[in-house]
Amino acid sequence: MRNMLGQPRAGLTALVALVLVTPLLARALLGWSAPLGYLSDLAIGGLLVMLLQRAPVWLALPVVLVWAGLLVASAELVSAVGRLPNQADLTYLFDPQFMENSTGGALAHPWLPWLLAGALLAWLATRWCSRGQRTAPLPRKAWVFPAVLLAGHWGCQHWAPSEADQWRQYNLPHQLLSAAAGDLQHRAHAMLVGETPVTPLPIAGLTQADLHGQRLLDGPGTARNLLIITVEGIPGAYIRANRQALGSRFDEDLMPRLSRWAERGMNTPDYVLHTHQTIRGLYAMLCGDYDKLANGTPKGVELLTQEVRNQSCLPAQLRQAGFSTHYLQGAGLRFMAKDRIMPHIGFDAVHGLEWFSKPNYLEFPWGKDDRAFFEGALDYVGELRKQPQPWMLTLLTVGTHQPYSAPADYLQRYPSAKQAAVAYLDDALGSFLDGLERQGVLKDTLVVVTSDESHGIDGVRLASAWGFNLTLAPEQAQLPRLKQGTYGHVDLTTSLLDYFALPIPAALGGRSLYRDYDSGREMISFTNGMLRYHDGQGTLNECDFQQRCRRYASQGFIADHAQYLGRGDDNLGPQVNLLAATLDQSLLQTPLNLRYQFGGPSPIALQARIRDDWADNLIGAQYLEMPEGSRTRVRIKIRALDPRHAAHIQLKAKEFEQDVALGLPEEVRVTAEQPLDMQFDFDNPSERKAFSFHLLGYGAGEVEVSDFSVITALPGEEDALDAVEDGHIAQSS
Repeated sequence: MRNMLGQPRAGLTALVALVLVTPLLARALLGWSAPLGYLSDLAIGGLLVMLLQRAPVWLALPVVLVWAGLLVASAELVSAVGRLPNQADLTYLFDPQFMENSTGGALAHPWLPWLLAGALLAWLATRWCSRGQRTAPLPRKAWVFPAVLLAGHWGCQHWAPSEADQWRQYNLPHQLLSAAAGDLQHRAHAMLVGETPVTPLPIAGLTQADLHGQRLLDGPGTARNLLIITVEGIPGAYIRANRQALGSRFDEDLMPRLSRWAERGMNTPDYVLHTHQTIRGLYAMLCGDYDKLANGTPKGVELLTQEVRNQSCLPAQLRQAGFSTHYLQGAGLRFMAKDRIMPHIGFDAVHGLEWFSKPNYLEFPWGKDDRAFFEGALDYVGELRKQPQPWMLTLLTVGTHQPYSAPADYLQRYPSAKQAAVAYLDDALGSFLDGLERQGVLKDTLVVVTSDESHGIDGVRLASAWGFNLTLAPEQAQLPRLKQGTYGHVDLTTSLLDYFALPIPAALGGRSLYRDYDSGREMISFTNGMLRYHDGQGTLNECDFQQRCRRYASQGFIADHAQYLGRGDDNLGPQVNLLAATLDQSLLQTPLNLRYQFGGPSPIALQARIRDDWADNLIGAQYLEMPEGSRTRVRIKIRALDPRHAAHIQLKAKEFEQDVALGLPEEVRVTAEQPLDMQFDFDNPSERKAFSFHLLGYGAGEVEVSDFSVITALPGEEDALDAVEDGHIAQSS
């Protein structure tokens, strides 16, 4: 009997080494050491041991592979953007094209898959050697081990919650299980007891413009032009003046040239980023409104249904005031519909990757590297200075997006590709600002340097919400070096209109950076899975994915540390979530995305082949929401513009990046004489989120997607669907 059970016991030992010892070792090597994190690893590892000890290999192996994939995904996303994956992120793991672009073919922690593979092979080898032999079960009381650990983790989080980052407190499977359990608990409570009424928090302080502060300037700003430089993913901690002002313990000087420029301008250390994702940051900056404080349809896309609110955005207001308005980014425009959103909010000229004629200095999958981008941008500014009217130019870089490409000499000087890419951006941006000064641009142009979002910094408190705002103004002597008070992207449009002494539309919210206020202000942010609300009276409330809230004494929003005041009461989480949900509906008073038009008259050049679903998407219909019980109708009109060439068109539908079968043809041949004119409907029996259309084409010449209409209606609203047949896209209320 001993010989018979020896090898199965070896298999159990190998399983323990794989799912218990390996994650503990990985956590230590990743530098994520925290008692709750180790407790989480032990709990999930113990649970896997109990579930898989006697399971057949064909069942156990897929579970182990998914578990290993989650561990690798966590390490990579934390390294890239400083947060754990959420449900939407996990689906990207199954999209090889997205993973290829995002990682550049290389992982930030390549040793981790090898470590897991070695432990996995050892386990499989022991299972193979013990095939056909009986495995003695572990005693039932062994289930107490993971149960006690999970209960202990819950108790610690419930009674003495930690301020550490979520990846230090949880492994990803544990976090997903906790979120699912919390959601199930809320649903069960609602079914058995009914919905508990929630007293709404006041919203006026977050939505109304406040110009009651004392002006910093004697009159309107003297700048003739406006230049907004938006750099991808850079947190405020990279600017030395911000670190010093907030007493930050982060001491890596990754952007010394920008920090030297910051000594000459006005910095806002307590500057809040409200969400992740570029299109959301741009919307908040340029339209004076919070984007979705969750993972719903970006408001920039929702804005396409509006013909009034978009006129309150900064480019539209400056265009009305006589400015020529320009937008230039280093990537293609069509993803997330920036080719439609930017003209819709008032930009006269909108350019992306296609504008640049000079080659990159290094290979980068998402677009222009930062040196090539800023050299092109300097030429663009030079052309603008030749025109008689004042101008506004908004720039957006992409070089500090993962996979963080950088030249070889930078990679040799820094321990990670991320740090090397930031340093490369710093040199490129520093040279650009030097060039602006040589050309005399700074004498008549207000320059604002900021970031669209923050890729976070491991171990730095609130780094995922910490942005920066550097102002370089002709009348710099009248402005302080450090701007006191809490501000954020929601304030930028109001601030710049105030600088130019232009009227502030009623739809805008925020305070002016060019005024001093003698009172605190409310602020809200949703980053790294945490919903944070500052009441403007010295208290920051931080609520996690289970609506458990912690309260901190903090005069501002961003701070290196804050005094923990205790857990919020049971009402605080629902109150903060209701506040966020109300702000989410500032454009559409219903979660229903009624009517969108993603087509247009602009010709689109085709590639000789389809490289991937991301870079080659011909339209920007991404991350839509469709409510339960609704019906969606799509109308498509495409024609080839060159009679000598045919286009081959494919349409894919995806939800959370997983293919959705809608019965569409795999490929359609389109010519000038035989255009594509297609209409189809589909039902939404359950709520759809992150629903995207990928319209792909290959061939030669150009095509025109004159119509790509998406209309979703609830029962009784069939008139909205019928509007597609007439070619009229009604506007959402």
